[in-house]
Amino acid sequence: MPDYTVYSDLTVEVSDKVATVTLNRPDRLNAINFPGLHEELENVMLDLNGDPDVHVIILTGSGRAFSAGGDIAGMKQRAANPDLRYLPTGYGRRLILNMLEVQQPIIAALNGDAVGLGATLALFCDIIIAADTARVGDPHVRVGLVAGDGGAIIWPALIGVAKAKEFLMTGNLLSAEEAERIGLINKVVPADELMDSANQMASRLANGATLAIRWTKFSINKQLRIQMNQVLDTSLALEALTFLSKDHMEAADAFLEKRRPNFTGQ
Repeated sequence: MPDYTVYSDLTVEVSDKVATVTLNRPDRLNAINFPGLHEELENVMLDLNGDPDVHVIILTGSGRAFSAGGDIAGMKQRAANPDLRYLPTGYGRRLILNMLEVQQPIIAALNGDAVGLGATLALFCDIIIAADTARVGDPHVRVGLVAGDGGAIIWPALIGVAKAKEFLMTGNLLSAEEAERIGLINKVVPADELMDSANQMASRLANGATLAIRWTKFSINKQLRIQMNQVLDTSLALEALTFLSKDHMEAADAFLEKRRPNFTGQ
């Protein structure tokens, strides 16, 4: 069994064949910093994949959000002092690939908002259950960035190209009920029933026909792997370029100063 105590920005609890992975930066709304939580998410997927005691994974967040996405303060620092090793291309590809390669089904339990990279993380899970208080959206464009970390793959796959373009180009957030209605997520439950619902689904899968479930997931994910190979490198590279844009720097400043950004298209 892997040593899950090595992780500091997330926690892992294994019980009855189910691993509950909790994003654990509640003071930052579980924002995914680089390398930090991003690297831990990459690595924990590898650990879980090889753990014989784990048949199902539940992914959730601590506090009032699932994940607010990228850490804006960290983005500003990275844009001001660019280091090609930490631009998102390598990190982004490994995270998505590792999620697709995990043999166990992953259930996302959205305890609160899943935004930007947080939405990507949730939507690449196999079954998504949301509290009725949660919202889902990918507002990369609102901070001057291309939706490059996987949104350009998973949104069209789930809801079609036209709807995906609308939500990725506007950055609008959807209520959990609307996300369920258009097929972006699977189920909405009252907030106080979220973990019970996720655990019930996890128990059913954990005690099902393991090989049949895993290989069904593997077969369906072949389609997403094809999309990943066609799209992800380009979208990540373009996102990396927009990290260095004046519009992104303006958006980061505006966020920290609590004002609306003034974009100039540069």
